[in-house]
Amino acid sequence: MKKEKNDPEKQENAQLKAEIKALRGRLMAQQQEFRAKGLPILVLVEGWSAAGKGSLINELISEIDPRNYNVFSPVLTPESEARYPFLYPYAKAIPENGKIMFYDSGWMEDCVRRDLRREITRDEYKNRVRAVCEFERQLRDGGYLVLKFFLNISQQEQRKRMNALRENYETEWRVTSEDLWQQNEYKLFKEGYDAFMEKTSEVIPWHVLDGSKRSLAARDALKLLVEQIDKALEEGRYVGKPFKESFPLLKMPKLAEVDLSPSLTDEEYRKELKKLQKRLGELHNVVYRKKIPVILCYEGWDAAGKGGNIRRIARPLDPRGFDVMPIASPEPHELARQYLWRFWTRLPRSGHFCIFDRTWYGRVMVERLEGFCSEDDWKRAYNEINEFERQLTDWGAVVLKFWIHIDQDTQLARFNDRQNTPEKQWKLTEEDWRNREKWPQYEEAVDEMLQKTSTKNAPWFIIESNDKKYARIKTLKIVIEALEKACEGRLS
Repeated sequence: MKKEKNDPEKQENAQLKAEIKALRGRLMAQQQEFRAKGLPILVLVEGWSAAGKGSLINELISEIDPRNYNVFSPVLTPESEARYPFLYPYAKAIPENGKIMFYDSGWMEDCVRRDLRREITRDEYKNRVRAVCEFERQLRDGGYLVLKFFLNISQQEQRKRMNALRENYETEWRVTSEDLWQQNEYKLFKEGYDAFMEKTSEVIPWHVLDGSKRSLAARDALKLLVEQIDKALEEGRYVGKPFKESFPLLKMPKLAEVDLSPSLTDEEYRKELKKLQKRLGELHNVVYRKKIPVILCYEGWDAAGKGGNIRRIARPLDPRGFDVMPIASPEPHELARQYLWRFWTRLPRSGHFCIFDRTWYGRVMVERLEGFCSEDDWKRAYNEINEFERQLTDWGAVVLKFWIHIDQDTQLARFNDRQNTPEKQWKLTEEDWRNREKWPQYEEAVDEMLQKTSTKNAPWFIIESNDKKYARIKTLKIVIEALEKACEGRLS
């Protein structure tokens, strides 16, 4: 009997299937270890329309316990998220420790399409590219394993796949007008993708996969994923080193140099308060109409008067247009993610106010002094926070930061008053007394924070609060002046 000749294509396919099966087995074994070691993994899958991004993700998750991964599809995010910063949906979706998040397209597709449609200016595009690099580096430095895949197919292959989808009644819906536009402008998109990948490869490299053969792409993606996980498990979670970027910093005095004597009479206070609150209420309407986001950040000594100060700011605002975010110790699900995550998820929509009672600056104060993070973590945070705030102001937000300042004698008098007044006793805790004992260390940390993070676009203001009335009026004036300037600079 005549023997059949070996079929090279069948042999190749059989080999690929065997490799994929082995790699899936390795990934299945790895999940117990990366979960136990708390390694968070983010996998971004970008590529051409009809290149098979969804199919690739299905291949990657096929042997992973569903409790250990999630899939995020930005196309499915609500339209209302357009009123948040560009990176908001992606930052909100980052995985917690010990889990994998797969992004079915993401920041690359968003940037390139908006740039090609001229929905953003060239400066906005450059700012977004810079923000992406910062975002990816912050995740990496915070211990995340990040992989970026791009599924590549030719224009001819894309046309062939789209035609096949459109010819089938059950699948024609999968080809959108956006996909057809991309097909017609393939060369333009290719230039856009290439440029974006070139600009965003320094921190986290891109891996371009051949999407013309789905089994080959699956094998290559699985191989890269299991190899990177093995490396991360062997070396331990990455911890980034502190670095310094040049930001336009404002000169700030040290706390000890601040004169705390300014005060107001009751009559002056009442007169000014009424006038300023009326003006702030008027400006809130303009801010809403012009869709200007406003972020007010409060830090300060215990018993300095933050709560009363915030109430005077909030009083004239429409309650439908602002939120007050009291920030306490992070919850377990917050501790399990990069430290800025719980602030990304609390940002206001455009046209709204968000008032933070304590902020992301806990990283360089309480977390620094109480040993809740490493020295590299808090030293690196100055630059990370400046980047975060620059992304907010690039988005169009007014960002103002207030340090509510008192002296030690005033604090002690207010502590004693709280302790001796039954209805105020809930305000005083053992932690407040412990923090008071560390006043010199906290003062040193605050001075460094003010020097390194008071930027032109997101300035710090030291509010003298030995007299709470004076502090409230000064804060109102600063907010009003900033909002008037912002409203004048925006188109109607």
